[in-house]
Amino acid sequence: MAKAILSNKIINIHEAKTHLSKIIEEIVNNNKSFLIGKSGKPQAQIIPIKEEKNHVVYGLLKGKIRISDDFDDENEEINNLFYGTHK
Repeated sequence: MAKAILSNKIINIHEAKTHLSKIIEEIVNNNKSFLIGKSGKPQAQIIPIKEEKNHVVYGLLKGKIRISDDFDDENEEINNLFYGTHK
């Protein structure tokens, strides 16, 4: 079965169902894709998922940004804009 995957031969649906775990392992280990077919004609392609790299650099702005001590204090004018005046 492994030769069939690596040689880009079409795997029939029954064989793919029967050996799905082994096929997926082969795909992951060899970074290969393969075709599933019916009556020798391709019907679907299974490909490995490419792992996305984390591009976040933690701490990049440390010491460069300052948040004022009253940042989250209530502001009557803003509250009135959101909630209206309470009389």
